[in-house]
Formats: sequence, C-alpha cells, structure tokens
Amino acid sequence: MSGYAAKRRRKEPILDVSLYPVPLPKRLAARYKEFLSSADLRDEGDADVVALMTDDDFNIVACGARAGHTLKQFAVSPDYEGEGACATVLSALLSEAVRAGQKRLFICTKPKNGPMFASMGFFPIVATKDAVLMEDRKNGFSDYLSSLPRYEGVCGAIVVNGDPFTRGHLHLIEYAAAHCDALYVFSVSEPGSMFSPDERYDMVKRGTAHLSNCHVEHTDEYLVSRETFPAYFIRDEQHADAVKADLDIELFRTRIAPALHITKRFVGEEPFSPTTRAYNERMKQLLPACGIELIEIPRLLGISASRVRALILDERPEETKDLVPETTYEAILRYAHRHA
Repeated sequence: MSGYAAKRRRKEPILDVSLYPVPLPKRLAARYKEFLSSADLRDEGDADVVALMTDDDFNIVACGARAGHTLKQFAVSPDYEGEGACATVLSALLSEAVRAGQKRLFICTKPKNGPMFASMGFFPIVATKDAVLMEDRKNGFSDYLSSLPRYEGVCGAIVVNGDPFTRGHLHLIEYAAAHCDALYVFSVSEPGSMFSPDERYDMVKRGTAHLSNCHVEHTDEYLVSRETFPAYFIRDEQHADAVKADLDIELFRTRIAPALHITKRFVGEEPFSPTTRAYNERMKQLLPACGIELIEIPRLLGISASRVRALILDERPEETKDLVPETTYEAILRYAHRHA
C-alpha cells in the first residue's frame, strides 16, 4: 500500500474534486496509476476526463473517470471510506458529463459495488458473478427494448460493428436471412471507430436493402458488443476479456433475445483473433441453455474490415472496391475525399 493510502491519525474534511482532461501530466498520470493499482484496479487508457480528490499534501485519496458515456475507475483510499468520497467524485463526474453533452451514463463494476451505486441513482441492467452493468435511467433499457419492432416466425440476430460494412458482413447476413423468417441486425452505436455510428448504420442499412426480412436496428448506445464493456476492475486482462464476454452474452440471452423472441444467433468464424474465437465458443456454451442456437459460418477469405481500413489509411481507397458492397464503396470515397 502506498504512503498516501496509509491510515491517518485524525479525520479531515473531504476535499473538493479536481477534473483533469486526458492525457494527464506525466507525474500526475504516474501517481494516478499507482493509486489505481493500490486499489487493485488498472487504467484502461480510454478516459476523456479524470476526477481526483487530494489531501492537503496533494496525495490522491479518491478518483474516478469518464470515458464517453461510461463512468469508471472509481477508487477510494481505505482511510477515506465511509466519508462520502466516492459520492463526491461521482457528483463531479456527473456534472462534467452534463457539460460534455452526455445524455445517458453507464457504470460497469463489481457486483458488490452495485448497492452503493444504486444508492447514488444508478439502476442495474444485467449482472453476472463478476460484473454488473448499470445506467442512470430506471427504465432506460426496457424502454429501448419496447421501441424495437416485433416479428412473427423464427427470429435471428446478428451484431455488427461494420467499420466499414464489407462483403464479408453481407455474406453472413445473407446466409442468416435465408435461415430465419426475420433477422435483427444490430448496428453497434458505440463511437470510436473510423466511421461514425450513423455512417456505419447507413452502410448496413443500404447494403442489406435487398433483403426484405432483414431489419437493421441501432443499439442506441447500449453496450451490445463485448468490445465496449469496461473491465478496469479485473487485473488479469485475459480474464477481463472473459468477464466482458459473459456480461455481453448475459445481456443478450436474458434481456434482448426473450423480448424479441430470438432463437438464432449468427456469427462468422474467427480464424485470426483468439479473443473473438473464445467469445464464440463461450456463446456456444451459454446460449443453448436459453433456447438460442448459435450458428457459426465460414468467413469469406481475404475480406476483413481491418484490411479495408488499412487500405483507406494508406490512401488507396480504390483498392477496396472488390471487398465491399457498392454502397459502402461510395461511403469510403466520401470519407477519403473529406480526409484528403
């Protein structure tokens, strides 16, 4: 335990919280990471702003961070527990999020911390033995599910980031559409990709317009992709991937699939990424218990979104033409023109 986490001999008043844009100055960043480590947490390196509470000697005694619409990396020195430090840090981050234009906020944390954040106005969406996902709206996720259309017959689902939407994605969707009466294609609304959420949604929507039973839906900033779950409270990064996968699968199989009567989930084989391959295997283990069949089909060789992005960044957008649908190629040329 570092010196600034040592027990004090007397209680001092909780101090104000300072907000710092990222990246932090080098010395402060080192102290912040050290403080997180002392609390058995890690810095995931994606924060937009960090909130730090310090004592009179400028030792960190509590912290938190905001990454997009996710609040994370909360830690409090044992000597300040029970004094409202976490609530003060959270309050500062909530105010900052409003100023930044964030309209909804999420917290992903250990289940034991769920009651504490519930007392501060957050509501659980889904939980596993290792993590709980919460939001600042009581019925936010339920309202989102209620807004989605319902279809008759056998319903299937695909989750796609589509950054950008390739012929590989289209191949998977065409196969899935041929094997169910109605197919939900969830276009991930999470920002942070080469193309914006709206651009990716438009590529998927236009690229599948010829499939009458294909219904493209926004995820509405809900985390329907394991890539977006924070796992700063899991020190082992390999185990963190498993925790994120389980949380994502639990959200799908217990909340999304039952509400929409989905009985089939379609994925492409993953020959390159061990993380994605392990995720697919985990779905094979967990989905059947809820009456959901996982259908994995071979990928089209030589086609991947990462390869397309590399060609775009290398200023060779014309070489993507055979890798993507015509509608995506048009979007790529527009992107290349904007960034020329």
